[in-house]
Amino acid sequence: MFSHIFVSVKDFDRALKFYSEVMLVLGNEARFCEPEKPWAGWHSEGRSRPYFVICKPYDGHPHNPGNGQMVAFQAKDRNTVEAAYEAALRTGGTSEGAPGLRPQYHPNYYGAYFRDPEGNKVCVASHCEP
Repeated sequence: MFSHIFVSVKDFDRALKFYSEVMLVLGNEARFCEPEKPWAGWHSEGRSRPYFVICKPYDGHPHNPGNGQMVAFQAKDRNTVEAAYEAALRTGGTSEGAPGLRPQYHPNYYGAYFRDPEGNKVCVASHCEP
């Protein structure tokens, strides 16, 4: 469905450290990193697309996180959701909802919500039974 998703940042080095840790836990591979541009991207293991990219805004204007926007990453299991959440908080993220079941979405939805250091909302979710 998706080719790629871009999320803008103002402090590229801080965002790179944050997303590198979260992507490592999720098993996503680095696709490219060009700090001089600056931008970096990751994709699912063994795949080329879709990919997720962080970058400074193309138009040169300041970054502003979008209200009501969120990027959600799939985790292979509940332990991975918890590990990604811990990595996010350890590298400067803030909690928007601790790991747990969210049965209002479906009986096996296990998710965690956080904001990256730039204020962008992120979710990590598993849809598998325990």
